[in-house]
Amino acid sequence: MMRVRNQSRETDIVERGRMAHNRWTRLRGLIGVRGLPQGDGLVIDPCRGVHCMFMSIPIDVLYVDKQHKVVALDRAMKPWAIGKIYRKSQYVIETPVGTIDRSRTQIGDQLALAVD
Repeated sequence: MMRVRNQSRETDIVERGRMAHNRWTRLRGLIGVRGLPQGDGLVIDPCRGVHCMFMSIPIDVLYVDKQHKVVALDRAMKPWAIGKIYRKSQYVIETPVGTIDRSRTQIGDQLALAVD
């Protein structure tokens, strides 16, 4: 289980997450997921951009660099949408819609990842 904390705001972003770090898990992402409860999330590493092809739910996406700083945010990305490419991004965090606002995450915030 993986946790992601916004150290700049002292808020939790992901409490019950998983990592997608090989070709298959990165390609699959959240395809087939019918619901994503608050607190759940997926970290995709490496990743500079996402698509929501074949997905059935909207998601919030955080783009994060190698130093774990947020470089971009996509709120409520809809199924079948294609996002921008962010060259500074090392990984992305896909979360339920509302997570960015609830955690008060902003570009430049420092994140911390922990594996339980």
